[in-house]
Amino acid sequence: RRGLEGAWPLVAMEASELWVGFVGAGRMAGGLVRGLLQAGKVPASNILASAPSDKNLDAWRELGCRTTHCNLEVVHRSTLVFLATKPHILPGVLEEIRPAVGSHHIVVSLVAGVTIQTLQRLLPPWTKVLRIMPNLPCVVQAGAMVFSRGSNAGDEEAALLKSLLSSCGLCEEVPESYIDIHTGLSGSGVAYVYLFAEALAEGAVKMGMPGALASRIAAQTLLGAAKMLLETGEHPAKLRGDVCTPGGTTIYALHQLEKGALRATVMDAVEAATNRACDMAKD
Repeated sequence: RRGLEGAWPLVAMEASELWVGFVGAGRMAGGLVRGLLQAGKVPASNILASAPSDKNLDAWRELGCRTTHCNLEVVHRSTLVFLATKPHILPGVLEEIRPAVGSHHIVVSLVAGVTIQTLQRLLPPWTKVLRIMPNLPCVVQAGAMVFSRGSNAGDEEAALLKSLLSSCGLCEEVPESYIDIHTGLSGSGVAYVYLFAEALAEGAVKMGMPGALASRIAAQTLLGAAKMLLETGEHPAKLRGDVCTPGGTTIYALHQLEKGALRATVMDAVEAATNRACDMAKD
């Protein structure tokens, strides 16, 4: 096989020429690999995942991917290496794989709270490092991801990563300082939306609608509203105003939400989660 040091741009490579490894095989890594496979970005036979036990690896084998219990094997057999371990495990993993990391490798960390500076310090000085922060809907290829690059990762590495991960949802390059904000907005924000969806459905149940039907309608309402935001490019306030008619049902409902300080509470939630993400990076 040929590595990424060939004579043609990274993003122009055929999928069959890219060998991808995952050190860690949990749910988020599994979501990313499903996106890559469904989009035909990389064949399953070119993907190798490692984990300490078979607990998570069985699902990868069902997808046609290769698996191992050896992290070093992943590095030896891959050019693009995703780090997807728990934060407290990562330093030991980096110490283990460091001798095998070459100048041809691209190392992408999904690990929360571990900065690019830390990654570069624990890996060889020439390593091309990028840091990505996905969110749970990557599992259904509707994620929101941001990534940042280290000092040795250039435009080609960034373009390759964006090309691959766009199959899992929205993928944007940002300054690293935005990653903790993204965690508060989107990583944790998924849970805020689930809480809101639950409350919407329970309101309908209170008024007499069956729970299962109310939950489906609440979910579709959120999906449709998000789709309109993305596809129209309008400010949320504009779209909200479009729903309101003078003296109608919506303005009465919005008045109740404002009395409950919904906007201020959600802003506080994003701030709290962002601050916690910053604190985790310092631990």
